[in-house]
Amino acid sequence: MLLSLIGIIALLLHVIGMLAAMHAVMNTRTPQGAFAWVLGLALLPYFTLLPYLFLGRSRFHGYVDLHQARRRQLRSIIAKEHAATDPLLPALARYTAIASMADARFHQGQRLRLLIDGEATFDAIFAAIAEARQCVLMQFFIFHDDQLGRRMQQALLERAAAGVEVYVLYDGIGSHALPKHYVETLRAGGVAIHPFATQQRSNRFQLNFRNHRKIVVIDGWRGFVGGLNVGDEYLGLKPPLAPWRDTHMELQGPAVADLQRSFAEDWHWVTDALPPLLPTRTGDGGASTLIAATGPADAQESCSLLFVSLIHAAQQRLWLTTPYFVPDQAVMSALRLAVFRGVDVRILIPSRPDHYTVFLASGLYAHDAVCAGIRMFRYRPGFVHQKVLLVDHDTTSIGSMNLDSRSFRLNFEITALNVDEDFATEVEAMLEHDFAQTDELNEDSYRKASYLKRLAMHVARLFDPVL
Repeated sequence: MLLSLIGIIALLLHVIGMLAAMHAVMNTRTPQGAFAWVLGLALLPYFTLLPYLFLGRSRFHGYVDLHQARRRQLRSIIAKEHAATDPLLPALARYTAIASMADARFHQGQRLRLLIDGEATFDAIFAAIAEARQCVLMQFFIFHDDQLGRRMQQALLERAAAGVEVYVLYDGIGSHALPKHYVETLRAGGVAIHPFATQQRSNRFQLNFRNHRKIVVIDGWRGFVGGLNVGDEYLGLKPPLAPWRDTHMELQGPAVADLQRSFAEDWHWVTDALPPLLPTRTGDGGASTLIAATGPADAQESCSLLFVSLIHAAQQRLWLTTPYFVPDQAVMSALRLAVFRGVDVRILIPSRPDHYTVFLASGLYAHDAVCAGIRMFRYRPGFVHQKVLLVDHDTTSIGSMNLDSRSFRLNFEITALNVDEDFATEVEAMLEHDFAQTDELNEDSYRKASYLKRLAMHVARLFDPVL
């Protein structure tokens, strides 16, 4: 009797596994990801059905429909205040494909400020919040109820008490450890705060899509974007990853309208309402900036294509730093071609893991890159989390985008693409200081590793569609 029951359950699981495999074939974005899911679901449904419930979907229709309908409407609302009158400068022409893909444009006259590491970043953000008079928009992947998180909570409560409208979004998965009383305290103090969810009806089985964006907009004209979240580890206060190496930036000028627009799209999805869309101020700086917001609702894999386009634009230099080096085939091919063009390609990655599976996969991809002539460096002092790219003498990208499948296809991301020689010189000096504290990899770095470690690297790479 017991054996018969076990047999029936096993048969049922295999039938469900086959149905799930059919769903994976029809809905997984990449052939590699589809093949991995189909193999597991068809042969080992006992182990793969539950993970597929949480991680299997690579797209969703509700947000896609709203995203496409609202994007033009929001752009139209903001465009009434800011007509696109800037002529296209010759230096920007090589990025027209990015502008078209992202449905965005370069804004001229931006004043930019490079913020290196957590202390500089949050000092600038707290100072800007204290000066807010109308509205604060804030979005982070992670909020922690720790020293920095409580300081942020108090700053937002003070502005709300002063009559400033405060709107906060956090990712429900990234901030899974955030206690309810943290959110309830903010709401009781007049702060509008919500978790981002990819379905308007709660779906506890959906963990795949995460809003990884980090955005702060003050009074419609002062914005921040970059790699840091709200937690003590981002100040380098939590060993063993300390010191924490990260980069943010501040921008003032009309490009902040596009940071505001990105926040408004996400806020509307969650609440069916719009936050204030305040006019920006005319910029008095010398930079041109394009805000590129990407995500799984896009018709194309826009994050991956953005990296490919930037790599192809490089003629002399491409310096890149990322915590997770798990490139897809298109990005890896673009990097190889850049080497053949004679471009100085350097990539900075961590020497310490925060996610060990990703770290192992990154090690194997780093070996492949070294064999292709790409210079790879591991940062010694602590964990490097910054997402920075430097192209030639004038172009920088600072934002939330990692070089991995999750950012390419599953996460909502954002970056500021800046064309300005002076700002690029600052970023160059910052990265030169970082590269001076690294160990350069060579082919022996992989070959001298133990067999078991090399095997673990290859096994880890099998999971790169969901890393």
